[in-house]
Amino acid sequence: MRAMTEMNLKSAFAGESQARNRYDIYAEKAEKEGFPNVARLFRAIAYAEHMHAKSHFRVLREVEGGLTVAGGGFGFKSTSDNLAVAIEGETFEIEEMYPSYLKVAEEQDEKGAVRSFNWALEAEKIHQELYTKAKEVVDGGNDVDLGPVQICEICGWTVEGEAPDECPLCKAKKNAFRTFE
Repeated sequence: MRAMTEMNLKSAFAGESQARNRYDIYAEKAEKEGFPNVARLFRAIAYAEHMHAKSHFRVLREVEGGLTVAGGGFGFKSTSDNLAVAIEGETFEIEEMYPSYLKVAEEQDEKGAVRSFNWALEAEKIHQELYTKAKEVVDGGNDVDLGPVQICEICGWTVEGEAPDECPLCKAKKNAFRTFE
């Protein structure tokens, strides 16, 4: 594996790992503030971030050595503030991190990294939308109206409502989805 793609995979692994933990912590805060559906959303997306980290880690399975750590959003205030941090992080991944990581992986012909980065990028777009919807409702003092959240256990693709018969990203079957309700 080429060094630049390896470094980007390690950074993405670290960033996704941090996001998972941050979202689990934010879920606890949302529950305490009386937003059980926002808490469930944070937990579901935390699981999706775990799937992204797992995918990046698998691509790195032959690599040994230390980890280059990506930066991650911090702050622990109100649920609204925590949603803002989550939106900012997802936006960064969508607009800057994953597009540049994808470009490098494509130029270096690292097919596994391209696949893993693309899976994460497409799921992050959905996460950003769900967090934005939740923040608008929470800012009005209410919990978000949220159906079951389905997470593909292969690629982390996320959907609210019924799981599809086949994941649009990785083609996993319906039974590969974990439901958060």
